[in-house]
Amino acid sequence: MGLEVERKFCVRSDEWRSLGTPVLIRQGYLCEVPERVVRVRLADGQGWLTVKGINIGASRLEFEYEIPGKDAADLLQAFCIPPLLEKRRTRIPDGALTWEVDEFLGDNAGLIIAEIELPNADHPFPRPAWIGEEVTGDPRYYNSQLRMHPYSRWSPSHSP
Repeated sequence: MGLEVERKFCVRSDEWRSLGTPVLIRQGYLCEVPERVVRVRLADGQGWLTVKGINIGASRLEFEYEIPGKDAADLLQAFCIPPLLEKRRTRIPDGALTWEVDEFLGDNAGLIIAEIELPNADHPFPRPAWIGEEVTGDPRYYNSQLRMHPYSRWSPSHSP
């Protein structure tokens, strides 16, 4: 069983942009109910199929499998629930850990979220100056929710 421990934060400045090279990601969902999501992702010609369970704090079960890029593209087109989600991801190494900064596109343009995967929930980690408010556990920031309730449609009182 795979356990993912991940913390999410809003990004408050552009300082991170010079720290890595962005990769375009297209992703879609085959299943999205509160108890589980099944996601297809295509990035840099490579595909992944991911099954995630319900969040319990910053943790949840996650199973991810690499699949051929063509299979991922075909799944995105033929089976995923529209609309697809697009974002540019920049991976930023920070010691033994890695920040992943997602700059969302399309209806979610303007939203930039940084995530860090941890070995366990109590693991300490540095917070770079460009990291803002923590949004771990806030369902508005789940990718599957952004697909259905895009950032561009949030009221000003609900924006970060």
